[in-house]
Amino acid sequence: MSMTRREAVRAGALVGAGVAASVTAVLKDRFGPPPADPIGEETRRQLAVLKDVPQRHDEDVLLRMQRELVRAMAKPVEERRWAMVIDIRKCVGCHACTVGCVAENKLPPGVVYRPVTTEESGTFPNVHLRFLPRPCMQCDKPPCVPVCPVKATWKRPDGVVIVNYDKCIGCRYCLTACPYGARTSDFGEYYTDAAAQGAPSGPERPALGSCAPWEDQPNHEYAKSWDRAHHGSPVGNARKCHFCLHRLEVGQLPMCVTTCLGRATYFGDTNDPRALATELIARHNVQVLLPHKNTEPRVFYVV
Repeated sequence: MSMTRREAVRAGALVGAGVAASVTAVLKDRFGPPPADPIGEETRRQLAVLKDVPQRHDEDVLLRMQRELVRAMAKPVEERRWAMVIDIRKCVGCHACTVGCVAENKLPPGVVYRPVTTEESGTFPNVHLRFLPRPCMQCDKPPCVPVCPVKATWKRPDGVVIVNYDKCIGCRYCLTACPYGARTSDFGEYYTDAAAQGAPSGPERPALGSCAPWEDQPNHEYAKSWDRAHHGSPVGNARKCHFCLHRLEVGQLPMCVTTCLGRATYFGDTNDPRALATELIARHNVQVLLPHKNTEPRVFYVV
């Protein structure tokens, strides 16, 4: 069927208008303000965790923090104030927290939420090693937030700084702004890229240059399902520690806390005067990283 010039021009105009409308909608969504975080009664969580486990005076600190977490989640989100305390005197550099975080959040190569750095002091043979876990500081004055051109990152009412993968455009301004190096970028890489040689035989063996089936499993950050398959989010986005918000919602402590072999990592609601984290922060030997940056971190170190 032939089309007249007038009909062709009209069809082109309609297509152009549709494309323009689509672009406008995308830009409006990307550059618009972040959605308002839910607050109030709808954010209370009545969790049955440890309900049938009697409390003991000598119970493991993990059980104590678990009970405190249940108590905190029963309050509206704006009444919680999460903080993490790390006792570097107890940290043995086992990297269990790093590995646990990678497994929990299905982190790809190059994306690390909780690295552990090693510091050496002294002169041989009197050498001393100190290990320093470094998650996101969840700053009260986060420098990563104002530099984001699309407002894809912001601070929640409970103090956790988050990233909206649907809005993030991967400009990496926030990576540069963070003085702690707590953000990394997901470039869509896989551990098994071009690494099939020497892999065990069987259905899980990846073809050369392709990923293994388990690497395309979605993660559940921010209590959502994110599918990296076919270059979907969060590929191309900035990523960071978020205190395992998806675990908090169901009454579980952050993965780095539960996997810490030396019980060197503590977590809790500092709006609760009875919380272990509140007690530890009040001690005289507690410091924060880079205090001169005035970011007011919510991660504290016992030294």
